[in-house]
Amino acid sequence: MIDFDDVSFSYDSAEAAAASPVLREVNLHIDEGDLTLVVGRTGTGKSTLLGAINGLVPHFTGGLLSGEVRVAGRSTRTNRPRDLADVVGFVAQNPMQSFVTDRVEDELAYGMEQLGLSPTAMRKRVEETLDLMGIAGLRRRPLADLSGGQQQRVAIAAVLAAQPRVVVLDEPTSALDPTAAQDVLGAVTTLVHEVGLTVVLAEHRLERVMQVADQVAWLPGDGSVVLGPTAEVLARCDVVPPLAALADRLGWRQVPGSVRDARRRVQREHITVADAPQRRERPASEPVATMTGLGVRYGDVVAVDRVDLVLHPGTVVGLMGRNGAGKSSLMWAMQGAVPSSGDLLVAGSDPRSLPANQVGRLVTLVPQSAGDLLYLPTVAAECAQADEESGVPAGTTAATLVRLGVAVPPDRHPRDLSEGQRLALVLAIQLATEPRVLLLDEPTRGLDYAMKAQLGAIVRRLADEGTCVVISTHDVEFAAAATERTIIMADAEIVADGATRTVLTSSPAFSPQMAKVFHPRPLLSPAEVVRLPVAGRGELA
Repeated sequence: MIDFDDVSFSYDSAEAAAASPVLREVNLHIDEGDLTLVVGRTGTGKSTLLGAINGLVPHFTGGLLSGEVRVAGRSTRTNRPRDLADVVGFVAQNPMQSFVTDRVEDELAYGMEQLGLSPTAMRKRVEETLDLMGIAGLRRRPLADLSGGQQQRVAIAAVLAAQPRVVVLDEPTSALDPTAAQDVLGAVTTLVHEVGLTVVLAEHRLERVMQVADQVAWLPGDGSVVLGPTAEVLARCDVVPPLAALADRLGWRQVPGSVRDARRRVQREHITVADAPQRRERPASEPVATMTGLGVRYGDVVAVDRVDLVLHPGTVVGLMGRNGAGKSSLMWAMQGAVPSSGDLLVAGSDPRSLPANQVGRLVTLVPQSAGDLLYLPTVAAECAQADEESGVPAGTTAATLVRLGVAVPPDRHPRDLSEGQRLALVLAIQLATEPRVLLLDEPTRGLDYAMKAQLGAIVRRLADEGTCVVISTHDVEFAAAATERTIIMADAEIVADGATRTVLTSSPAFSPQMAKVFHPRPLLSPAEVVRLPVAGRGELA
């Protein structure tokens, strides 16, 4: 179905292409009806590989392509993306950039209109796809009013409604809560097995998708692509999901494909583990932020319903819940950036009553698309502008960026940075005023495991310095590793609030993989797995 024959590609000139192509002499074949998972560190070329499948690379991106890519026998060299639209459906990382209509229902119909389907066929497919993706309740909603996760589901639905033979998905679950992610992957997997759909999927959160993959394509970063069985490739690649880290700690040569496989092997080998270590107790302190009856409404929609919440300095708090639960609205309200009711105090002041340049010294927010805050041509210019706007001495933001421990060239354009570098730059800009509370909205989107570990180290360092960090996230494994307190929202209300270990390991939806493998031991991460010697014939407790 998909063939790469000696494909090389570079975004640069011919001279640079010879020295460091993004793809180098790639040869691979993907059979019809296979689900292929594309993995690799950030910046290794995963999106380039995906874009080459429907001709976005090079027809839209530009660059130098050699070799040939064929899909269903058609060459992308002579067929542009529009010529392959009946064969290949593509869902990019940012769904809003691909929408061409205003309403959900219209977006699902648009692609079919371009393919010339009859109104009767379109009506039927729209209804089927709305049900398949579980978004029938959104059919008449404006796309701009949807949460990031809801937009992601609509983008996938719009592609599936056209019924292509190949679907290419670039991080399809990055904005979805765990339950929604499973629903989407379940729908895609059903189409693979029942209809014969061919799927190529890139994802950083491998724990969500590795068990459904037929094979893995790993991009090591040197331009090559290694294609093979999931367990074999994950055992040798530099992208390490929790089950791969567990296999390494226990000396297993192959990575278990699922929690079930790992748990069965643990039981078969009579592996017992130490009790979960206690995380450090922070000394009691006066609250840095208090909310009493805080509410947010958008017309008739209640986004935050009379929430009571107390935050303390020096803590890292996870904010979780399904898409549309009100997490982002709560964070914007804490900054005073949206109209709200109830009482709100941060460091003794109400952000809603202060000018914007003073609010940043109390509380600051890094939104889901951190790059939206960057608009100058170089990193150095962004840092200098942040110093001026924040009223801090020149060089403060650049020094903060160095303190975060992420190397970012000062002469680089922000759009040319990796996701991790871009996030670090925005963090430095927001931290220049030394806010008492830092709010991060889905900061791990687009980050690989190594970058997420680096982000975790940064927020712990900030907490040690006295900052309260609140992280809204759907990334269960990151929350388990990086936070000490977890709040779960549902239907605009807080439904759970407590120690991360207690809250996450008691929830089947939000439980990390180690807690599932070693249940009832409440382990949060592979780093906590300590194998104990077995006396006689022990069983896993």
